[in-house]
Amino acid sequence: QVQLVESGGGLVQAWGSLRLSCTASGLTFRRYTMGWFRQAPGKEREFVAAIKRSGANTYYAVSVKGRFNIPRDNDKNTVYLQMNSLKPEDTAVYYCAADLRTLGYSDDVGAYDYWGRGTQVTVSS
Repeated sequence: QVQLVESGGGLVQAWGSLRLSCTASGLTFRRYTMGWFRQAPGKEREFVAAIKRSGANTYYAVSVKGRFNIPRDNDKNTVYLQMNSLKPEDTAVYYCAADLRTLGYSDDVGAYDYWGRGTQVTVSS
């Protein structure tokens, strides 16, 4: 059974930092492109960042580029989301997801095969 478990969310003041973790089990982690998405109340789930299998290539939404970083550790079956200079508009539930099929990466929710349950990030002004 595949499981993706996020952790590290919480409440932080604007301009602060948080690091989210997502640990996978039940799959061959190094075969999957990993992504982070987020969903704010009343809004659709949106792409945040993705990292390819080897970790050599990363991709970011324009809104987070330069502030967020998505490293992975294939030996630990874990992907991270380092979030710096947080803004109130970053407040959302953050989800990690695993994509086996896309050769490069995708920012499309439908491209991902497995999802975690999410972790809440709240940024106060």
